[in-house]
Amino acid sequence: MAEGRERDVTQSAGTGAPTRLVIVTGPSGAGRTTAIAAMEDMGYEAINNLPLSLVSRLIDGPLPRPMALGIDVGNRDFSAAALIELIDRLTRAPQLRLEVLYLDASAEALIRRYSETRRRHPLSPEAQPVAGIEQELDLLEPIRMRADVLVDTSALSPHELRAEVARWFDMGEIARLAISVQSFSYKRGTPRGLDMMFDCRFLNNPHWVPDLRPLTGLDAPVAAHVMGDPRYEEFFSRVRDLLLFQLPAHLEEGKAHLAVGFGCTGGQHRSVVMTEAVCKALAQAGWQVSKRHRELERRAQTQPAQKGAKGA
Repeated sequence: MAEGRERDVTQSAGTGAPTRLVIVTGPSGAGRTTAIAAMEDMGYEAINNLPLSLVSRLIDGPLPRPMALGIDVGNRDFSAAALIELIDRLTRAPQLRLEVLYLDASAEALIRRYSETRRRHPLSPEAQPVAGIEQELDLLEPIRMRADVLVDTSALSPHELRAEVARWFDMGEIARLAISVQSFSYKRGTPRGLDMMFDCRFLNNPHWVPDLRPLTGLDAPVAAHVMGDPRYEEFFSRVRDLLLFQLPAHLEEGKAHLAVGFGCTGGQHRSVVMTEAVCKALAQAGWQVSKRHRELERRAQTQPAQKGAKGA
């Protein structure tokens, strides 16, 4: 996510307001072409496979309407470092309001799709697609961590993907503010682009309870331990009430997306419990909310690799 960036749904040419620019990226086969087509149907000027070196020239000057750019490893002169540098540069451009849409998919789903289409992977044109898929997922991990919107397409049909893209980027009249809530570890750094951030490190830490240490905030014993802290209920109530107080005002201001983060030391216990509780409360109040547990995702990715190493 990009730090300190608002995301208005509509931008008017000639009004001096920043123009919405969406970079659509992710592993090959995750649905970038479908997403770009959907955004073009929604009124974006959509360009797919534009070389990175031409992006700055393209946006040098006023843009008549919002734009969506599709970028992946198949682009000429692509590198993860160059794309991160481009994201940082566009984030600082006052005439733009940049968002990064990352379309993710599991390695299994990507292998299945390449098998069905019998296409060659751009990183392994002379070998089996699995080699290129694994290399690409590793290559794009830094980009994935910079995403404003992360959509896992593993189980989505093209129709469902278009609907999900419309939910985040439709420029028509939006009845609800889209809220994303995520947990994270302060040791790994704060996520970019959080509009609001809350520190949970003062709550009871399950890490010091041997039976709870290997569990996560998604497990009932951990949630009970954290919620058993005498300070938890007041903390949760104050955060919930603050959000419910502010959300209607953000909606009136035309904001399309609000990012909220909860951090703790390891991102495994206390921040996860708070994220789950706040998401549930906001959803019960009728708000459109999505959640993400950054460190649990990292943990899920590293565990298969560790198991494979032990087996070898």
